Amino acid sequence: MTEQPHVFKKSLSLIDSTSIVAGSMIGSGIFIVSADMSRILGSPGWLLAAWVITGLLTIAAALSYGELASMMPKAGGQYVYLREAYNPLSGFLYGWTLFMVIQTGTIAAVGMAFAKFMGVLFPWFSEERIMLDLGFFRFNSVQLLAIVSIAVLTWNNMRGINAGKKVQNLFTGIKVVVFIGFIAMGLIFSRNAEAISLNRAIFWNPVSTSGTALVGWALIAALGTAMVGSLFSADAWNNITFTAGEVKNPKKNIPLSLFLGTGLVIVLYILANVVYLQVLPLRGTLNAATALERGMQFATNDRLGTATMSGLVGELAALFMAGFIVISTFGCNNGLILAGARVYYAMAKDGLFFKKVGLLNKNDVPANGLLIQGIWASVLCLTGRYGDLLDYVVFAVLIFYVLTIVGIFILRRKRPEAERPYKAFGYPVVPALYVLTGSLILFILLIYKPNYTWPGLLIVVLGIPVFYIWKKYQKN
Repeated sequence: MTEQPHVFKKSLSLIDSTSIVAGSMIGSGIFIVSADMSRILGSPGWLLAAWVITGLLTIAAALSYGELASMMPKAGGQYVYLREAYNPLSGFLYGWTLFMVIQTGTIAAVGMAFAKFMGVLFPWFSEERIMLDLGFFRFNSVQLLAIVSIAVLTWNNMRGINAGKKVQNLFTGIKVVVFIGFIAMGLIFSRNAEAISLNRAIFWNPVSTSGTALVGWALIAALGTAMVGSLFSADAWNNITFTAGEVKNPKKNIPLSLFLGTGLVIVLYILANVVYLQVLPLRGTLNAATALERGMQFATNDRLGTATMSGLVGELAALFMAGFIVISTFGCNNGLILAGARVYYAMAKDGLFFKKVGLLNKNDVPANGLLIQGIWASVLCLTGRYGDLLDYVVFAVLIFYVLTIVGIFILRRKRPEAERPYKAFGYPVVPALYVLTGSLILFILLIYKPNYTWPGLLIVVLGIPVFYIWKKYQKN
């Protein structure tokens, strides 16, 4: 009897898909990045404006991706969209950057955040606890826990899509409920009249930490550079498109889950910043004695969530936030690990990745893709360079988003006859606004953050010779 080939199982419902979107977005960034954004903008009003613009951009992109997802509901998502809109090289460059840095670097960074905050609860996990010292290389207990967490989630996702989605739904559900509780407690119980008064007085008065007023182009540039933090915190929403081959009724559920997931998370993010501004003054003094004096700008280690909760639960704030971030990062990494391997699977099917990565195991999941992803993410944990790599690729990620949405216009012309059960909201105005705004942010980053933008471009460009070498290897 001939063994039937393994195929993806349609197991992800609308709730499961929305859980992947929201769960992959919410990590630890929302409790940290607003501190640096406050230093750049120096104004409560413009801080909230940066988050609102980020939210509008993210939702606009999600609504635009919905058309591509309904048109091409295949495993690989964004990789497939770029390949079809442009050429195989464009898709490969995205997949190459995703594997080398974007997905695996994020998995490494989130795994390390999980382990570091676990150290607040269990001090044995510490970067000071060296388990192996070779002089040129040190291995500590935080790295050990990060790698173990990645291995556990990778193994669980190898057991099948149902095993992966159960973990995703559980942890996303917990962190959304706790996040809502954090916001409710902050809005109701943690109001600080002094902080509110100070923030109201400077609400639309953007000033750099050097005391320079931000007006005109300087303000626009400050917004663009500050939004690196908010855009990164709101990223990974597109991961659901990678799993399109396993979504029930994907032509309907993927666009809807993109809207529901991004909408939910953006509302939570904006409300979290409202809470910060009700508890702490935005401007502060470096190395001041109290959280109020340090303000949002100089919160200890940029941990705004902990500083906000300290007024409500005192010394337990650090433990409360550590527990939440442990749950949040674990669930976030599950979504990233689950989705990422589907892109490498699609690349392998096109002959642009290792052949065995294009196979499904007995549980109908790309186990080899999961394995190789987990190994490379663990290597990045060991190098300690994942943070730098992520800074480098924020620019590259935005390039691919812009190119993908431009792809909607291209495919409307190239394939006008293609079935489009869902069409991009507000086409052509909304997608065009995203492209223009995204391009402006890219221009600002290119000028004002060259140390981050050029290395990111280099990582992408290095994929070009790799593409042709791989094609030649495949041909031979």
